[in-house]
Amino acid sequence: MKIDYDAIIVGAGAAGNIAAGVLAEAGKRILLIERGKSRTYAEDGHRDHLRNHRLQAYGFNTGPEIDGNPRVFIDQQGRRHVIKPHQDNYHVNAAVVGGGTFVYGGLAWRIHPKDFLMASTYGRPEGSSLVDWPISYDDLELWYGKAEHEIGVSGDGSGDRNSGPRGRDYPMPPVADNPTSAHLRAGASALGLSTFTPPLLVNTVPRAGRGACIHCGSCVGFPCPSNGKNGTQNTMLPRALATGHCDLLIETVVEKVATDDRGNVIGVDILEADGAGQFKSRRICSSMVILSAGAIETARLMLLTRTNREPNGLGNNHDQVGRNLQGHYYPTVFGLFEEPVQDSKGPGVTIATTDYNHGNDGVIGGAMLADDFVMLPIILWKSGLPDDLPRYGLSAKHFMRDNFTRIAQIKGPVHEIPSADCRVRLDPEIRDKYGRSVAQLSGTTHGETVRTADYILEKADAWMRASGAVRTWGKRQTLRLSAGQHQAGACRMGEAPQTSVTDSFGKVWGHDNLYVCDASLHPTNGGYNPVLTVMALAFRNAERIGNLL
Repeated sequence: MKIDYDAIIVGAGAAGNIAAGVLAEAGKRILLIERGKSRTYAEDGHRDHLRNHRLQAYGFNTGPEIDGNPRVFIDQQGRRHVIKPHQDNYHVNAAVVGGGTFVYGGLAWRIHPKDFLMASTYGRPEGSSLVDWPISYDDLELWYGKAEHEIGVSGDGSGDRNSGPRGRDYPMPPVADNPTSAHLRAGASALGLSTFTPPLLVNTVPRAGRGACIHCGSCVGFPCPSNGKNGTQNTMLPRALATGHCDLLIETVVEKVATDDRGNVIGVDILEADGAGQFKSRRICSSMVILSAGAIETARLMLLTRTNREPNGLGNNHDQVGRNLQGHYYPTVFGLFEEPVQDSKGPGVTIATTDYNHGNDGVIGGAMLADDFVMLPIILWKSGLPDDLPRYGLSAKHFMRDNFTRIAQIKGPVHEIPSADCRVRLDPEIRDKYGRSVAQLSGTTHGETVRTADYILEKADAWMRASGAVRTWGKRQTLRLSAGQHQAGACRMGEAPQTSVTDSFGKVWGHDNLYVCDASLHPTNGGYNPVLTVMALAFRNAERIGNLL
């Protein structure tokens, strides 16, 4: 068997591009495979407010393609729904070079030291799969710092009184205040809350040959016109390609992980169009395979790869692959003020508190709370208007005209309590346009997550009222499947194959040369946006892989 590469990485997103950069700069021969396109601001600069990764009413501006890439969603009554990528309950990740980092807002949080120790701190609620991480905050602190400096984070490292210790400050100063900031700061002061400027993967000054933020006002869901939003596609991937050791295949779908007759991993099988509307499989061999396709698609690839040794999928002899899928509930409070409080200049996030991440009476975990990225008018119309206001007619139009600039919001990602019944399976009936069984999603998060989310909603409402809002509104939470843009779990790391899919470095149990390197690894997802943790783990685990190659 001819070895074509030292390592093949499936997925050129937040983790995959970092792994490619680390390994290529170490002199390893790398193949990076991405099913989406390589896009630029010029190609997506049309700013379609109805087709983007924040509002997907009719599609979005990356991938996967709408036609030919369905999933099956099983609702709480057991009914099957075939879902397209832009529809609710698909839980889509951006399929594009850079993955979600191409279109994200870029909140760059380190998760709290207690987030690594949830079961030890709170016990394990009945019916949950809550566990501790197999690593600690101290194990990841160095790598958090590396991600902040290598990718580029702006912020104030001394601002958060509730964070873990840090070895160095951020490489760039924090973003400036906007009209909302003073109101929320005064309200927090009245409640005795500590606040500071949140960390962002956004250039506040020119850096690494790229511009600073120009406050364009459409950050989340869109690429950046100044190239000042720091994703992995404009930081680590160019470094990987510059070495000459990394090849990039785009618009290429991996059929399955390739194995030999004994079930050992030997590379990947990709699908290539034959010119007649069909796809032919081609095998590419490597010493190592790294799956970085996101929680749902990484689990799907492992389940698609069946051998005599592992008839239910790679790493799945203990029925752990695809379990514990999770994301983030986002309790949100809107507040109406007597004067304008937002100017539609981006990024929009200026003030946060972490006082509610832990130490809350009667609930498990908590959440960071912050103002949010600039909201497009259509998004406020769709998801942020008061429940008693019609979504049509003059009254709704007048409300938007009179109040759009007078509305602020506070929201935060709740630390969810995972459930083993939140699952990715292969659907037995539906196939995608490549002939592969599609992902079937089912389950709901745990009841304790709903309780914590409603508690956080009340805290956000109290902060908004203390800040001078004359009216507030928000929605209480219900049990549902949670994954979406913050999808995690499904291939959790741990200490034994009976309860996890990989070891603490992402190596799949039973395989010396198969690694997972994305948010699939997260045993829990923290009360913060998870991308900096994904990046830190990618730097850490890629260095380990490089030492083994």
